[in-house]
Amino acid sequence: MKKNHSRMSESIHIAMLLALVGGFLEAYTFISRDQVFANCQTGNLVLLAMNVFQGNFSHVLLYAAPISAFILGVFLTEKIRSIFSFHPKIHWRQIMILFEAVCLLVAALVPLGKWDILVTTLISFVASMQTDSFRKLDGNIYASTMCTGNLRSGSKNLFDFIHGKDKDAGKRSLYYFMIVFVFMLGAVLGAGLTSVFMEKAAFFCCIILIVIFFIMFIHTEQEKENMRQSYILREVKKARKRKKIN
Repeated sequence: MKKNHSRMSESIHIAMLLALVGGFLEAYTFISRDQVFANCQTGNLVLLAMNVFQGNFSHVLLYAAPISAFILGVFLTEKIRSIFSFHPKIHWRQIMILFEAVCLLVAALVPLGKWDILVTTLISFVASMQTDSFRKLDGNIYASTMCTGNLRSGSKNLFDFIHGKDKDAGKRSLYYFMIVFVFMLGAVLGAGLTSVFMEKAAFFCCIILIVIFFIMFIHTEQEKENMRQSYILREVKKARKRKKIN
């Protein structure tokens, strides 16, 4: 792994907790909400296309809604990033974590049945925000809501470690496979807890997200200095722009 990354949001601790939530939600929506995988949209895109081709237009909304919510989640994330990326007190990713927690709280309060499509759409929205907000693990690309890319990256780095004796590749491989394992653990927990608590099981993800929110207040000294300098630089730019306007 690269040695110059000090952001708490890129730490293995945060990545593992997010992967736990990602796996949990996959099992949660599949078991309790119409057997839909809300995290990854590949399956929904395929099923949408198949239903359109077969003329099953009554089923189209079931898959079009989470796809649309995923796109909207990316838009919201980027907007929040642009507004709060230089905030000196709170990280913009913490705001996204709170959005996720609120959405999952709503999901936990919606009874099973006719509103299931609303919940799967809401969770797709959550998965989108999480995917777009947390894209790096110690400087390397990863995903906390799906595992195909992590499995490929872990396998590739394992190959580099075995055949190239690259110790950094070995560490990267370990991290990727740890994320895959924790994602699977989250799916097991999600399946077990959803079987018992059904829609209320989403509360457990809210708790994990709140834990992540507070963990992210822990910054390295370098990160604090970077945040301070970024804030000062932004304020200077604002002052110059106001001066030009006046």
